[in-house]
Amino acid sequence: MNEEINKFTASQYMKFWLPSLIGVLLFLVPVPIGDKVTIGLGVFADGLQHLLASYIPLIVTVILCITAIGSLLAKWTNVPFVNRVPFLHDLFHVSALWIILRVVGAVFAVMTLNEIGPEFIWSMATGGTMLYDLIPVLMVWFFFASLFMPLLLQFGLMDFIGTVVRKIMHPLFKLPGRSSIDALASWMGSGTVGVLLTTQQYESGYYTKREAAVVATNFSIASIAFSLVISRFLDIDHMFVPFYLTVIVAGIVAAMIVPRIPPLSLKKDTYYEATGKQIDEVVPEGVSSFKWGVQKAVEKASQVKSYRSVIKSGVINVLDIWFALIPLVMALGTIALIIAETTPIFNYLSYPFIPFLQLLQIPEAEAAAPAMIVGFADMFLPAVIGSGIESELTRFVIGVMSLAQLIYMSEIGVLLLKSKIPISFFQLFIIFLQRTIITLPIAALIAHFLFS
Repeated sequence: MNEEINKFTASQYMKFWLPSLIGVLLFLVPVPIGDKVTIGLGVFADGLQHLLASYIPLIVTVILCITAIGSLLAKWTNVPFVNRVPFLHDLFHVSALWIILRVVGAVFAVMTLNEIGPEFIWSMATGGTMLYDLIPVLMVWFFFASLFMPLLLQFGLMDFIGTVVRKIMHPLFKLPGRSSIDALASWMGSGTVGVLLTTQQYESGYYTKREAAVVATNFSIASIAFSLVISRFLDIDHMFVPFYLTVIVAGIVAAMIVPRIPPLSLKKDTYYEATGKQIDEVVPEGVSSFKWGVQKAVEKASQVKSYRSVIKSGVINVLDIWFALIPLVMALGTIALIIAETTPIFNYLSYPFIPFLQLLQIPEAEAAAPAMIVGFADMFLPAVIGSGIESELTRFVIGVMSLAQLIYMSEIGVLLLKSKIPISFFQLFIIFLQRTIITLPIAALIAHFLFS
């Protein structure tokens, strides 16, 4: 076994550690910029967004229109060029539901860009928030994340980390060790990047249906950077360290409980049929986890035959996200915000939380209750509701909950519904409620301790 482990050349080892090191530096190493903390990827994303700030809404609208028109043409006419290119065929040949959402997304974008039609669609509280605030951030983040993600996935880093930390992740969460990378990528960068990693790992045969659903709905935690924004908006940034530690504690407890109850516990431990099982993190007897991890990592890196193919897969990932996901974000995100802003639905849904909050002795319970449910539409909405509440303790709890609930349709939810991970809208809502019920007492308990 030792001979087998030591058979690689120096260049083969370098093929593993050099791209993986670059990936770690880009995705996982915190970088302080001014008064905020981000990652190398975030520096690139912020730079590009600043450079193209005035053009991104127009670029997004053009992309959404191309996607909608292309999908309609592919559905009703025979376009030889699209049919000859497998990527274009998969991109534009979609179900009727996705075509409708793509058309709706394009219409919303055009209306918002030109401020035409009913104001409740294009106002800055609804369509304007999506087109000018959220989607520009998603576009630049997804551009760099998709382009550089092969550095984490294809050169052995996931295999190495997965083997080394499996003894921790499997007993606690019943997950492969590589799921820790998804959590770190979310923590340091963006929850959407974590979900993107998870979906690619599932489609590549490294997660079962259950594992992919569990990781995506429990480990794609909010980034430090976004958490800082939430805490500042709620005027509790002077308590950021205990605030974020509370989010982590609540998130860990939820990640240990939620996967063990339906609907996640009922998911099958079978792999994506088109790929089959590709993972092996079991360490042979007589070999250390570190050595076996290196062995598996170098073997994985050796499978990369050309860097051109890596770049090509990155570009395809970018186009798939831009043309397939962004239209859904625009459509579903705007609809969710319209419902939240113009109807009392979330207020009605929040009524059961009033006695729950009163039981936990949360001040201004009636004003805080809608913040417990509106986060399902968008992560930032609870902070908007909570900003007007006088009690600092209550604002603290609302901030923790907006991050710990984790499932929100404007980003994470749309990503999951668009992916091949078998999870439905109703199941996402149930998981959202489960995480809320589990994490709320934890947030309240720590808040009372801190503010007593």
